[in-house]
This record gives sequence, C-alpha cells and structure tokens, in this order.
Amino acid sequence: MTVSIAESTHGNSEIRNEQLQLKDIVKTLPREVFLKDKWKTWTMVAVNIFMVVLGYWGLTITPWFLLPLLWVFTGTALTGFFVIGHDCGHRSFANRRWVNDLVGHLVFLPLIYPFHGWRIGHNYHHKHTNKMGEDNAWQPWYPEDYGNAGSLMQSVYQFMRGRFWWLGSVAHWAVVHFDWRKFEAKDREDVKFSALVVFGFSAIAFPLLIATVGLWGLVKFWLMPWLVYHFWMSTFTIVHHTVPEIPFTPVEEWNEAEAQLFGTVHCDYPRWVEFLCHDINVHIPHHVSTGIPSYNLRKAHQFLKDQWGDKLYETKFSWSLMKEITEKCHLYDKTKFYLTFKEYDAQKVSQ
Repeated sequence: MTVSIAESTHGNSEIRNEQLQLKDIVKTLPREVFLKDKWKTWTMVAVNIFMVVLGYWGLTITPWFLLPLLWVFTGTALTGFFVIGHDCGHRSFANRRWVNDLVGHLVFLPLIYPFHGWRIGHNYHHKHTNKMGEDNAWQPWYPEDYGNAGSLMQSVYQFMRGRFWWLGSVAHWAVVHFDWRKFEAKDREDVKFSALVVFGFSAIAFPLLIATVGLWGLVKFWLMPWLVYHFWMSTFTIVHHTVPEIPFTPVEEWNEAEAQLFGTVHCDYPRWVEFLCHDINVHIPHHVSTGIPSYNLRKAHQFLKDQWGDKLYETKFSWSLMKEITEKCHLYDKTKFYLTFKEYDAQKVSQ
C-alpha cells in the first residue's frame, strides 16, 4: 500500500498534527534502536571482509564460465563495504569521529570512492530528501529544463533514466565527489584530503595489479566487481525514493517529516543481497534518523510499521519494478508526480 504526501496528516495515535514534524517521529522510536553495539559493529566488519576475500579467492580458482557468478557475489560483498562506510559517514558506526573517518576511508578505498566528498553530499540529500531544486539523488528534471537542454544532454538524461539506470552511480561518482572546489569553503580541505587519498591509492594499486596479473586481471579482479557494486548503488538509490506514487515536492510545499517517512521506499531484495549489504534496503528508519546503526534498522522499521501501518511504502525488488520506474519516472510533473518522455513529446507536438 502507498500513501501520498497529502494523506500523511492522517498519522498514528501518537502523532496527529496537521504539520508533521520529524523530531516527534524520532521521539517515538525506542532508545535501543539508536544504541551502538561494538560486538555487532566489528562482527559486521569481520564478516564483510571474509565475504570479500572469499569472493576474490573464488575469482582466482573458478573456471571462466563461472566468472559472472563470482563477479556478482564479489561486487555485492563490496557493496557491503560501502554500507559500512555509509554508517561511518553518518557517525552511526562508532562514537569517536576519528574511528568513523578512518574506517570510512579504508572501506571506500577498494571502491575508489572519496569518503568526505561522498559523506558531505549524501548528508545534504538527507536534509533535502525529494525536494525539487535541492535533492542531489535522482531528482527529475523540470520539463522546461529538459526542453532547453541540448540533444546530447537530453540523450544522456534519457540514458540514465531508462534501461541504463544501473550506470547512474558511475556518472555520479565521476562528476560529483572529487572536485573540492564545488564544496563550501569549510568542507574543501576534508574533500581534498579524501580525493588525494583515493588518487594516491589508485596510483599504487592499479599499476601493481596490472604488473602482477595484467590488463585482464584488472578487468577480472577490479573492474567487473566494481561495476556490480555500481549496479547495486544505482538500483538501491533510485528505488529508495523513485516510484510513480512518490513525488518530489517544490520547496514551498516540502515537509521534512513527510518526505522522510512517506517519501522513502522499503524494498525487499533476495535475502543474500540484504545480508551482504547490511540491510541498506530497510531505508525508511534510516531517513527518519541517520543515527540508527544498520544492524538496528529492521527493529526500527518494524516499530514504524506498527505505528504507521500501510501508510509506509513497501515493495519487492523485481525486474518489473525496475521496468515501471524506468518507463514512467522521467520528468517532474506537479499533479501526477512524473511525466514520461513519450508524454512530453506528445505535449510538444500538440502545442
């Protein structure tokens, strides 16, 4: 079942305000979902490292015709590294900031991801979730902006919003997180540091990998698992907030609590994916509060579900879901949320 933003004022028995406030929802969550557990934290890290090592070991011994299976497994396990870094970026991994920063940088290195550049941009997404003109994650274009774009940019946008959505994360990685000049002055040194760490690591790791296993080894051991990781990154992030029933909202109409609670999608994936990716798909409680560690997300989600029932948007991953998103969720439309490319072209012809 779904709920539109307009319906969200029909809240639970504890929160029935005309203007829903996020802090009131957070206060209803039990204290234990915010508690960090060192045993769970470091067990998660150890298991994830084991799974990644297992994947790479498998790549060294598997026959060529089974390589795609090992690429999927290893790339999904590497996505687990990202989720650990994701907790670090929200300071929900450890109490000490330096631990979060150190672990975040380390787990992001195999992904060639600059930790602070991603952290700062991602936290901005949490502050402006599904807000038109502000959100930096899969925000649709206004039809007029699409119309004014050149044919090349229109093609790129169609490419990323269509069947090649799974490359969206690669484009985001390449364009957004490395250029420290695009960040506020107070953040530039941190962003620059993370970018230089990644550049330094790459300058050592890639020549060493090519020297030991050749160009095919670079493709086999890094590129293909890395692309699988980006498939999951693109898929998780587009599904988190992009379905035909959930709108992006103009600034003047945007409400923080409604956007986080009712503008976020819970999507069930195959259990092995959820295990390797530390329940990143359990996303609604994460948007209610980024202080909830990943291993407490299921407990928090169940509590929210008990309180808000079928007003939360829940779905299940399938290729039909991705087909619906990539065929319908193209351009911004205030009344029906999304305008497809075909509808835009038809309107243009009729004018």
